[in-house]
Amino acid sequence: MSTRLTYFVSDVHLGLRVNDPAERERRFVAFLQSLPENTDSLYLLGDIWDFWYEYRDVVPKGYVRVFAALQALMDRGVKVCFFQGNHDVWTYGYFEELGMQRLVQPCIVNIGGESFCLGHGDGLGPVPMGYRLLRGIFHCRMLQFLFSMLHPWIAFRFGNGWSRNNRLSRHEEYDFRGKDEPLYRFAAEYEKNAEVDYFLFGHYHVDVSMRTPGGADFLILKDWMNASPYICARYSDKGDGLEIIRGDFGK
Repeated sequence: MSTRLTYFVSDVHLGLRVNDPAERERRFVAFLQSLPENTDSLYLLGDIWDFWYEYRDVVPKGYVRVFAALQALMDRGVKVCFFQGNHDVWTYGYFEELGMQRLVQPCIVNIGGESFCLGHGDGLGPVPMGYRLLRGIFHCRMLQFLFSMLHPWIAFRFGNGWSRNNRLSRHEEYDFRGKDEPLYRFAAEYEKNAEVDYFLFGHYHVDVSMRTPGGADFLILKDWMNASPYICARYSDKGDGLEIIRGDFGK
């Protein structure tokens, strides 16, 4: 019997000018390079980049070592899946060209015989109308097409400027409201019609570990601004039990 591992990470916000962005990128690359040989899968739960926008024929510069580390994992046979976050919505095929698999939230996957409901977490549940409208704008194909008509020099200055105007830049901690939070309410409603053992998301930039009314584990990963958080699911290839491990690569 051998032990298998699946890793989850979210909200690295590569490129965000908070603390030391170059150090954060090196830390993330080192984390990717450290994943053990018995790693089955890696799930990127969104906002790995603080701002990402692809044009048809070009992609943003930089992050070569990140992509090299991801490619090395895939060359080893590790399945790498990603979700679009609210900061890296605009991925149009480059990640898939590299070999990654794009998933759409909420996505149910079976890991070690257990059912996981995964996603970035934004827009799920009864979120305020203002945010729902903003998310609709970001995901609108026509507006995305019009934005792509801008010269990259303009587009990236606008996008990066918009991204920097958030609570991470202001060093503000989000106050997670527990059972009143829209994402928790989404999970409580979703499990009424589906068997879920674990709900796992990012987006909120806080560590959360709760139980849903139906008994599922409700987990949220913190961001990488001041730490290197990940979640690891450890299980045997016999499917006879699964262990969830929260870790910090920097410790």
